[in-house]
Amino acid sequence: MLAQQRQAAILDRVRASGGVRVTELATEFSVSDMTIRRDLEALAERGLLAKVHGGATTVSPGSAHEPGFTAKSVRERGEKSAIAMRAAALVSPGDAIALSAGTTTAELAQRLVDVPALTVVTNSIPVADVFYRAGRADQTVVLTGGTRTPSDALVGPVAVAAIGALHLDMLFLGVHGMSERAGYTTPNLMEADVNRALVEAAERLVVLADHTKWGTVGISSIVPLSRAHVLITDDGLDEGAHDLLLETVPELVVVNPQ
Repeated sequence: MLAQQRQAAILDRVRASGGVRVTELATEFSVSDMTIRRDLEALAERGLLAKVHGGATTVSPGSAHEPGFTAKSVRERGEKSAIAMRAAALVSPGDAIALSAGTTTAELAQRLVDVPALTVVTNSIPVADVFYRAGRADQTVVLTGGTRTPSDALVGPVAVAAIGALHLDMLFLGVHGMSERAGYTTPNLMEADVNRALVEAAERLVVLADHTKWGTVGISSIVPLSRAHVLITDDGLDEGAHDLLLETVPELVVVNPQ
């Protein structure tokens, strides 16, 4: 296959799924990772996609744009893994917790499949699937109903009503962005409603947000920065943001992905 043909096929996959991984493309096209990276670079120079660590995504417009789950999963994978590992240490056997939709919470789910007697409430199809595939008999997983979003979250009045009657120990909240003015935000109006319902149902709020979320503002605010009891982020956060969050959030945890 000629480079031009391969690049056209890659672009089709990015547009269809929202994101691609270098390793998967290299296997699919039987070429080296370096060849795929050159292809992605050529497409990025033409403004047809955005290169990210480990792959590429569609070019993101505006505060109401919502990337798909696959697109987000290729971004900051090391940071998300380190954040998830630290968050897992907060969970004890017998806890009743909630995991919101998101790729970082999906990483966290992978680290919780062996926690005994855990009850998990989630509006995320990928998160629920992680626990389902693990099949631990002493865990209870509750998947809310609702309307599916591009990021594989379930939203809307059905999801909000399902959450409203619950009382949970802790919520792990993944966010699209965070800023001093807007707080924690999402690009989906109905997902903000569901996330606020989850916040109200939980005794403790733990926000999981890598450094790239700082300064990104989705169309809808969830809660102010100070509403989180704990914010877990990574050491890529700039000094100004770190100092502001240290003063605003009761407990700021900064992890090192390396």
